[in-house]
Amino acid sequence: MRDIAPTQRLTKEQRRQRRRGTWADAFRRENLLDTILTGYLPILVALLIIVLPLAWMILSSFKPPSEIVTLNPTLLPQDPTLSNYSDVARRVPLLTVLGNSIYVTVIGSTIKVVLAITTAYALVFIRVPGANLIFLGILVALMVPPEVSMLPNFLTISALGGRDTLWGIILPGLGTAFGTFLLRQHFKALPKELFEAAELDGAGHFRKLFQIAVPVSLPAIATVALVTVVNEWNSFLWPLIIIDSPEKMTLPVGLNLLQSIETQTGSYGILMAGAVLVIVPMLIVFAALQRYIVAGLTQGAVK
Repeated sequence: MRDIAPTQRLTKEQRRQRRRGTWADAFRRENLLDTILTGYLPILVALLIIVLPLAWMILSSFKPPSEIVTLNPTLLPQDPTLSNYSDVARRVPLLTVLGNSIYVTVIGSTIKVVLAITTAYALVFIRVPGANLIFLGILVALMVPPEVSMLPNFLTISALGGRDTLWGIILPGLGTAFGTFLLRQHFKALPKELFEAAELDGAGHFRKLFQIAVPVSLPAIATVALVTVVNEWNSFLWPLIIIDSPEKMTLPVGLNLLQSIETQTGSYGILMAGAVLVIVPMLIVFAALQRYIVAGLTQGAVK
């Protein structure tokens, strides 16, 4: 123990010196300008552009109208209130539209992710006739704006009786070109030896997919899942078109009723509270999956 302790202290001291040396190198006179222009300034600008409006929205949702519509605005609420949130719950069927959003997001995202995984696996590990042509079609789908298919989807879903239903919201978007593309590129980078060894042991495609490909691809799958969940949760235009009754509306569409109900400038706090209710759940999901997302996007970038 006496021999180990000095070594540990020496190691910690070396680490401190290395940190001090790194900071000293960064703040040397000749490197100071480069450090500021290429490091801290872009971070500060991005922080102001992204965080400041979000912080203003959240803080304004707790402000009374007199603190929002004023010649001397303040960042922090002087007289915090929850009345804006209670007004949202009173004027919109909040629990109903929240439940609809959760249902559509969970069901739609789960099906999309499963289809992306299985399709990507088939394009890489199964000899599918015309696989390259199918992948070309997926790339074309990535380039086509979703608004182009709004009218055909509306006519198709209406003919099937899906207008003003939750499954009518889910069905047209079950295919995910982005998820299939990302997972296909990830599966192509996996070691072929793993699958060849599993095949020698008698494993079929089902076992190779769910016992090998999926476990080693969790970061990439988490990235696809997050993007899919965010898109489903924030989807506005298609649910607005296909849904007529407030009882079937999702949260973004239901809270849009506030904009038509509240036309006075004093209602900005209520609109801010509604926007917070839409954004905060996705921030929580992103915070929970952040480390998987970074790993999924950078996997294979460094060898």
